[in-house]
Amino acid sequence: MILPLVLLFIVVPIVEIYVIIQVGEAIGALWTIALLIADSILGSMLMRTQGRAAWRRFNEAIAGGRIPAREVLDGVLIVFGGALLLTPGFVTDIFGLAFLLPPTRALIRKLAVRRFAGRVFIARPGSARANGHGFDVDGTASEVDPRALP
Repeated sequence: MILPLVLLFIVVPIVEIYVIIQVGEAIGALWTIALLIADSILGSMLMRTQGRAAWRRFNEAIAGGRIPAREVLDGVLIVFGGALLLTPGFVTDIFGLAFLLPPTRALIRKLAVRRFAGRVFIARPGSARANGHGFDVDGTASEVDPRALP
C-alpha cells in the first residue's frame, strides 16, 4: 500500500520536474510555460466534450433498460484523465490524454475490467450484499462473470 503512495507523491513529481526542466532547456522557459498552459486548456475542453458524450451514453443506457457499466467506467476514466491533464507536467498529460481519447480509453477500460473483474460484486434485490454483507441470501458470494462486462 505504501509503494503506490511513494510513486504518486514522490517519484511522479520528481519525474515531472525533470521533464519540465529538459523541455525548458530545449525550447525555452516561456515556451514551456505556454505549452503547459495550452495543454491544460485543451485538456479541459477535451474533458468537457468527452464527459458530455459519456453522460449522454449513460442516459441512453438507463433509458434502454440496461446496466450502464461501460458508461460508468468511461466516466471514471474521463474524470481521472481530466485531473491528470490539469496537473502541471508533460508525463501526466500523456497519461491524461490516454484516458480521454476514445481509442486508448477503450484499451484501458478492457485492461481494467480484466484486472478487477474478479473483485466486483453485484448486489441483487433480495441479497444480503445490498445490506453491506458479502453473501447472498443462500450464502453464496455474488461475483461478476468477467465475460459479461464490456
